[in-house]
Amino acid sequence: MSADAWPQSLTFKRSEACLNVNFDDGTHISIPYQKLRENAPSADVQGHGSGPKPLQAPVPADISVEKAEPVGRYAIRIYFSDGHSHGLYRWDYLRQLGQVS
Repeated sequence: MSADAWPQSLTFKRSEACLNVNFDDGTHISIPYQKLRENAPSADVQGHGSGPKPLQAPVPADISVEKAEPVGRYAIRIYFSDGHSHGLYRWDYLRQLGQVS
């Protein structure tokens, strides 16, 4: 996958509880909502600086996405059913989450 690939489509599949992303280089990734929430790119999830990540309550398997909105041309903000909406999911971060097993 090209490092500078742009998403052509983002589809939130409620029935599958995952985000599907198609990039302009032909790459397709699918990221479960639970994984998106567990890896939210926010300070309260990732921590501040280079220290350890803070302890988090387990993310329920049935977490859902309430809505998402674009942020410029580089990211989206995702609003989860547990009220979390902090952090911006940049395209390169979504690619990273889609590649890590």
